[in-house]
Amino acid sequence: MKDFYQVLGVAREATPDEIKQAFRRLARKHHPDVSREADATARMAEVNEAYAVLSDPGRRAAYDDALRRGRGSGSSATRDWDTGFEFPDHGFDDKDFADIFEGIFGPRRPRGPRPYAGGEYDLRGDDHHAKVELSLEDAYRGATRPITLRSPRVNERGEVTLEERTLEVKIPPGIRPGQSIRLAGQGGAGSGGAPAGDLLLQVTIRPHPRFTVEGGDLFAELPVAPWEAALGAVVPLAMPDGAILKVRVPAGAQGGRKLTVRGRGMPGKPPGDLHLRVRVVLPAASGAAARDCYEKMAALFPDFDARRAAESDGG
Repeated sequence: MKDFYQVLGVAREATPDEIKQAFRRLARKHHPDVSREADATARMAEVNEAYAVLSDPGRRAAYDDALRRGRGSGSSATRDWDTGFEFPDHGFDDKDFADIFEGIFGPRRPRGPRPYAGGEYDLRGDDHHAKVELSLEDAYRGATRPITLRSPRVNERGEVTLEERTLEVKIPPGIRPGQSIRLAGQGGAGSGGAPAGDLLLQVTIRPHPRFTVEGGDLFAELPVAPWEAALGAVVPLAMPDGAILKVRVPAGAQGGRKLTVRGRGMPGKPPGDLHLRVRVVLPAASGAAARDCYEKMAALFPDFDARRAAESDGG
């Protein structure tokens, strides 16, 4: 949870000059080349991140909009506040460091024109970036979905509006968190007849009730009945694409045991693995027959101590 205004120590209504002054004051204090604080590097990175958002009119408008629409909690914004917003591909500008730490960063390299095959100079449009959230089902099996992005636009008077556009996006099967989908020609417009830039959609995966994703691997619980755990069994597991995977549970599997099914995580080259944690689910002793069954089991194992057995099993 982060509140960029709080990081810089300014009010929500702070002017651009006030934001810049706050950044300069904190840079003089926390930059690791001048500070002896143990956490100077981390603190300066936090200040840079806050300033990169609040000093840019478009990003600041998107951040404020995310707060108004409840993406934050209280006065703090979540790390994914920018999901669904489209921004040009230009990052933090360190020009405000120049008059504070002269000679540390050196002159900023001008962007300048770049040669391209179609002419003397490449005035290709900027690439744009956006973070999008996909369901696990769509990321696993692939899909074509409409995705709506909001893009800040700053007019000549410095006023910011948020414009929306919806694109039909082909999601490749097995795309993983942090990977990007490139949409050619959907970025900023080129000039002088040069092509438009691309739009890169960075993928995040929406939380799923049964599976979690780490890289290409899937993690889930595998509920089994006591007799399946004791005797061994082949049990069904519904995968994100609706397919039923048959998982072999070895005899004597205790609750918490980890099973790995190679190659059955997220599709890809290579595919990820599926990691399962056994959870033994007991039937309720709600009727006379069920209670009688548990009583017979207790009589059959009079010396069984579950606590001692769990300790010897490492659990």
